[in-house]
Amino acid sequence: MRMTSTIAMSEDGPTLVQIRDLHFSRGNKAIFRGLDVDIPRGKVTTILGPSGTGKTTLLKMIGGQLKPSQGSITVDGLNVGKLKRGQLYELRKRMGMLFQSGALLTDLSVFENVAYPLREHTDMPEALISHLVLMRLHAVGLRGARDLSPSELSGGMARRAALARALVFDPMMIMYDEPFTGQDPISMGVLLELISTVNKALGLTSLMVSHDLEEAMSISDYLVIISEGVVVETGSAEALRASSSEWVQQFLQGKPDGPVPFQAAAPDYETELLGESRVSR
Repeated sequence: MRMTSTIAMSEDGPTLVQIRDLHFSRGNKAIFRGLDVDIPRGKVTTILGPSGTGKTTLLKMIGGQLKPSQGSITVDGLNVGKLKRGQLYELRKRMGMLFQSGALLTDLSVFENVAYPLREHTDMPEALISHLVLMRLHAVGLRGARDLSPSELSGGMARRAALARALVFDPMMIMYDEPFTGQDPISMGVLLELISTVNKALGLTSLMVSHDLEEAMSISDYLVIISEGVVVETGSAEALRASSSEWVQQFLQGKPDGPVPFQAAAPDYETELLGESRVSR
């Protein structure tokens, strides 16, 4: 069955990923409660939010690893939840993924890690595979590290090697799961420059989840803040910084108390203390 796609539109222009009324739970905990998100084509979009709000889960659902209990996720006009296995695999070839750990295969060299998807999913001749791999390694500054093993790479180099692998199929979109975690300032700067440059040079759509606010906001065209299963606010970095929402300002400024309270919900402190003191007597 041949897949066809349509171009969705939003207020921000053409949309690559459209999420509507998304519901998903793990056990008794609701992760998404009617989430609506549009990811614009050709831009860098970052999903922000407190820990445990389902940011990485959302990436997995876009890639079809998890299915919603209600609602839809449409990628390039294709409803991910309704695709057959073969169709889903074809779509995934057009969606690169940079995992938080890099997820390089430890027994393969850098070159072989990048070449692996081509060897696994195509019948390309060896000369063409070599040409494509070297192009991608050169793009991330690692052509000289082609024969190193993952254990010989720094954390930043491992992320760049993983990015080269994610780019090898010329995807329409790359998803980044916490790409800056654990990086030193130089590696952070290199990754920021690479994500931005690659997105513009190759006409990609980049979707990122990150806790590194300033870094993510510095390269993002569009940001989405989610909390408690729904979207709290969307817009450019400038729009979010100017937001009148106390919740957004607490999140962006890292304030320990505000709409999200410092204290967990509990009985009145004085009453509880006095009650315990009476019991102890």
